[in-house]
Amino acid sequence: MGDYTNMSAYYDVIMTSGYYDYKLIVDNLLEHEPYQHVLEIGCGTGLILEELAKRKHVESIMGVDLTQSMLSIAHERLKGFNNLTLSNQNVTQLSLDKQYDLVFSYGGVWYFVIDGDREPFLVSHIADPVANEQGFAQLSKFMIKGSTLLLGIQGPHFDYEKAISNGMIYSQKIDPCEDGFIKHYYLADKGQNLMAQTVQYRTYDFKSAQKLLGTYGFEYQVESHKDKLFLRFIKVS
Repeated sequence: MGDYTNMSAYYDVIMTSGYYDYKLIVDNLLEHEPYQHVLEIGCGTGLILEELAKRKHVESIMGVDLTQSMLSIAHERLKGFNNLTLSNQNVTQLSLDKQYDLVFSYGGVWYFVIDGDREPFLVSHIADPVANEQGFAQLSKFMIKGSTLLLGIQGPHFDYEKAISNGMIYSQKIDPCEDGFIKHYYLADKGQNLMAQTVQYRTYDFKSAQKLLGTYGFEYQVESHKDKLFLRFIKVS
């Protein structure tokens, strides 16, 4: 399971330097109304939840994440929202007090990569295949029948280096491995290395991903990917 402890202190400045467009992500979430109970799996420091809570009032919002240092930042960011709760949990052992009608992950635990006209493939922060089964099995328990699961769409990963908003240099390196890839994250300032984080990801081709999700009652909804940031699954059983 991907733990981002080393990266947490620098996460916000990296992610808000053009890595993600948080307004656009929430624009996409708002397209899937109505819903009243929202769960984000892999919420990080709460950047998406903050944008969502500001723009949409629902009965409850829950964010879960494995990395406590990320959640500590999220707690401070989101303390003004009375309908929002955070929990330090591993999705493979997920335990919640209610069921949800909208669940999403954008670059969190699970997401899809689409490269041009090629079929999507599923990327998981969970390297172990049995643990992925456990994760979807647990998640399914806390989603009502007919609810929506949205898994983010990203472009292909590649090696690059760029200056971020505070002038520091962010870089990443991708190493293929059996059943997935290893991603190395780095941050440097004036030639000094400030942060290094390595995460191993597992990947599934689209047919295998649909089979995995289908085992736990999630059915893919066929629709155009154009201008979409999520693939949509419905909890049918």
